[in-house]
Amino acid sequence: MAISGLSGELAALTAAFLWAIATVLFGRLGKALPPLVLNLLKGMIAIAFIGLTLLIRADIAPALPARAVGWLVLSGVIGIGLGDTAYFAAVNQLGARRALLLESLAPPLAALMAWVGLQEALGAIAWGGIFLTLLGVTWVISERVPAASEHQAVSWQGVAWGILAALGQSTGSVLSRAGLADTPVDPLWSSLIRIGSGLGVLVILLAGRGQLQDPVKSLRIPGILPVLTLTAFLGTYLAIWLQQVAFKQSPAGIAQSLLATSPLFVLPIAAMLGDRVSGRSILGVLVALGGVWLLVGMG
Repeated sequence: MAISGLSGELAALTAAFLWAIATVLFGRLGKALPPLVLNLLKGMIAIAFIGLTLLIRADIAPALPARAVGWLVLSGVIGIGLGDTAYFAAVNQLGARRALLLESLAPPLAALMAWVGLQEALGAIAWGGIFLTLLGVTWVISERVPAASEHQAVSWQGVAWGILAALGQSTGSVLSRAGLADTPVDPLWSSLIRIGSGLGVLVILLAGRGQLQDPVKSLRIPGILPVLTLTAFLGTYLAIWLQQVAFKQSPAGIAQSLLATSPLFVLPIAAMLGDRVSGRSILGVLVALGGVWLLVGMG
């Protein structure tokens, strides 16, 4: 498939764009579905899309190195099963902007973990690009917004969920890089392994709370399935596939930094929906784009 032929940096930016669109849809779905249920359902739909793609590609039973599969399973458990659930909980308690602010901790954490665990040392220009990208993103998402759109009160529990989400994302990205770099594992198969492992965790958590029937009940909500399917297609199937391409072809710190540009893509979407985009937001986008240029062009 052509998607696997994209450069790591372009794949990461495309995934960030798709995640931005999906975030708008996740915000609507989150009003009707709790985090665990939303995470499980989007993962199940994404696996159906992946399975169909693998059938079309006639790529059914590849020989996968056991060590790489182990890293990817662990990555899915931590990054998708736990990390994504923590992120949805943070969004519910803090609002999207504050949750995204905490999520911006993931790129430097991923770079540090990859430096220690994978010996992926980044040069001064790459670190400068990471800094500028994070500065621009933080400048945009920390802007004060009307109380009506950030109705949730700030709570230590929400902050804790946000920090756990950032840790989950950064750890998952480094483990993905360990399972993909210098291995024959295809990014689509790694997506399947990661999402499947994450779903296993979610099933265990729901079973432990006696809520295994909740996903089935949620699908009966009028109009929920089409929105959920579109969101899973864009934000899980395509975005995670592209994310895995990025982790296979780029250092973890650079890939995670480019993936963290999702809030910047939200701005034009918000403008199209009628929201006012401030000069501060535009300046933040320009700063972040400068960081992206350093990462893609010189890092």
